[in-house]
Amino acid sequence: MDLQLGLPLFYFLLLGFAILMYVLLDGFDLGIGILYPWFNSDAEHDHLMRSVSHVWDGNETWLVFGGVILFAAFPAAYAGIASLLYLPIMLMLVGLIFRGVSFEYRFKSHSSKIWWNRAFAIGSSLAAFCQGLMLGVLVQGVNSNTLAVSSLQWLTPFSLFTGLAVMAGYALLGCTYLTMKSRGEIQQKAARYGQRLLLFVMLAMLLVSLWTLYSQAEIRSRWFDSGYTIPLLLLPLTAILCARLLFRDLGRVQRQFASDQLINQRHESRPFWLAASLFVLAFAGLVVGLFPYLLPRQLTFYQAASPDSSLQFMLPGVLIFVPLILAYTLWGYHIFRGKVEDFEEGY
Repeated sequence: MDLQLGLPLFYFLLLGFAILMYVLLDGFDLGIGILYPWFNSDAEHDHLMRSVSHVWDGNETWLVFGGVILFAAFPAAYAGIASLLYLPIMLMLVGLIFRGVSFEYRFKSHSSKIWWNRAFAIGSSLAAFCQGLMLGVLVQGVNSNTLAVSSLQWLTPFSLFTGLAVMAGYALLGCTYLTMKSRGEIQQKAARYGQRLLLFVMLAMLLVSLWTLYSQAEIRSRWFDSGYTIPLLLLPLTAILCARLLFRDLGRVQRQFASDQLINQRHESRPFWLAASLFVLAFAGLVVGLFPYLLPRQLTFYQAASPDSSLQFMLPGVLIFVPLILAYTLWGYHIFRGKVEDFEEGY
C-alpha cells in the first residue's frame, strides 16, 4: 500500500482504537457514577469509589489521546465536529470536571460529602449523555445546507434517545464491573440492576439499528446489497448470543447468592467481558455503516487527513506513546485485579 494512502488509514484505525478503548474503560467508570444514586449507604458509596479509584484517571487518557489524533491527523474533521457539537462537547467537559473534582474531594470531606456524591453522579451522567448525544448526531448525519441556519441540529429525538441509550450501556458496564469486583449485597444488587439494564440496552440497539437502516439508504445498501450480507449478519447474531449469556450469568450470581452457595469465579468475571463484547460488536457495526466517513456523507478520512509530511512527523511519537499508554493501563488493572475488599486497606 502506498504510504500516502496508508498513513490516513493507519490514523483512522488508531483513532477508532482510541475511541473504543475509552468507551470500554471509562465506560464502566462513568457507569459507576450513573449507578451512584441506586446505592444508598455511605459504605456502598465508598465501595463504588474504591472500585475505580486506581484506574479512573488513567481511563480518561484515551479520550485525550483520541482528541489529539483527531486534531493533528484530521484537522478538517476536528473543525467540523467541534463547530457542530460545541455545546455538547463543552457540557461533557464540564461533567468530567465536576466528576473529577468530586472524586478527589469526597475522600477528604465530612459534612459536605452528600454534595460531592451528587456532583459525582450528575457529572458522570452528564458526560455519558453528551457522548451518546454526539454519537446520535454522527449516526444520523448532518445537513450541511441548513447548518448555517440552525446550530442546534444535534438536538433531535434520535440523538436524545442515543444519549439515554449510552447512559444505560455505561451503567450496564458498571454493573458487570461491580459484579466482578464486589461481594455480598453490592454484588447481588449490581447483578440485578445489570439484568434490567441489559434489556433496555438490547432494545435500544435494535431500535437504533432499524431506524438507521430505514432512514439511511447508503447504509442499508451496504448491509444487504454489497455481497457481504451473511458475514455482516454475524455481528447482530453474535450480539444476541452475548446478551443471552450475559443475562444468564447475572442470574446465576443472584441465585447463588440467595442460596448461600459459593459463587463460581467465572460467573463473576465473565459478565464484564460479555458486556464489553456487546460494545465491541456495536462499534464494529457502526464502523461498517459509516466507513470511510468521519463526518457522515460529508467528509471521509482521506479528505480530512493532514498533509503526508505532518502524518509522518507524528508517527515516531505515536509508536512510542501508544505502547506506553497500553502498558500503563494494563499495569493498573494487573495490580488491582482482585476484589475491592482485598486491597481496600490501602486507601
